Amino acid sequence: MVIEMRTELSFEQLLDRLATHAIEVDSEHAFPAQQFDWLAKTDVLKWVIPSAYGGKPVDELALVKSYEALSQACLTTTFILTQRNGACQRIAGCENEALKQLLLPRLATGESFATVGISHLTTSRQHMQKPSVKVEQVGNELLLSGFIPWVTGVTAAEHIVTGGTLTDGRQVLIAMPTNLAGITLQEPSPLMALTASCTASVILKDVHIPEQMLLAGPTQNVLQQGTGGGAGSLTTSTLALGLCVRMLNLLNEQAVQRPELRNTVEHFATEIDQLRSDVHASALGGETSTPTSIRHRINSLALRITQAALAITKGAGFVKGHPVELAVREAMFFLVWSCPQPVVDSVLNELTCRDSW
Repeated sequence: MVIEMRTELSFEQLLDRLATHAIEVDSEHAFPAQQFDWLAKTDVLKWVIPSAYGGKPVDELALVKSYEALSQACLTTTFILTQRNGACQRIAGCENEALKQLLLPRLATGESFATVGISHLTTSRQHMQKPSVKVEQVGNELLLSGFIPWVTGVTAAEHIVTGGTLTDGRQVLIAMPTNLAGITLQEPSPLMALTASCTASVILKDVHIPEQMLLAGPTQNVLQQGTGGGAGSLTTSTLALGLCVRMLNLLNEQAVQRPELRNTVEHFATEIDQLRSDVHASALGGETSTPTSIRHRINSLALRITQAALAITKGAGFVKGHPVELAVREAMFFLVWSCPQPVVDSVLNELTCRDSW
């Protein structure tokens, strides 16, 4: 067991339920509200919230280990959880005590749901000359206009942790209530995988936000203030690792009846063990591998092990709703989610076999 607590639902029971319903979550394309109720009953929603606000915080290594187990069970639910946790961490790490008192207790119990919309400040739309979201200071309010390209869990969110840029280049980070005038939540996009994450764009037109909702700024590079996973963070790699472990378990099952697969399974198992060791070392502050190097290696493994599973399961794995079919689509997700340019470059080098030239 990854986390031991006295709760309404054990962590093992949670994992079993998530795994049992993972295909259903993928096929129904609806926000997994039932799954988040299970997370609340297991105190998972309290892990990144300080105890002063009703949380039960865990250390970084325990969080990484738990993310791996959760994503092995249901990647969609775990992905949404990481975006929600990212919002909670940004709120908990700010200096706005009144805002923390207002938001964090309800987030800890699951009464409220928050998410992040900050990709336009990290990896998305960085080629644009004008900022995606413009900010003006008007009296004691912030006026936001623009476009937030990716917001996960948008249909359930009461607050979106997002930001924008002033004319002088400084940035702000805010906890934006989703019920304000001028906010248009677009319909969630039908994605190759994880459609149930309800990820959509948000349009802002002269949205007036009280300064009381300010988390950080105005300052340069506002995301460097406080806490929360950034582009290519260890969290992203950990979720991909969970997917790889799920496929390794499937390959192991196949190898029981097909001994000729044993060498393939052992090769992947060794690679996963090394990556897990490097992820854990990084979580503890070690320097065995950089987060970017880890991310590239896990991306590569996710693509290879899912395709190996498809080749082994043949036509059965190609049928919609098969665990391998789902995993192949999910592996593609890591080519686009929080994927900074050095990781993209590494992927392109591998796909073109450029490193062997």
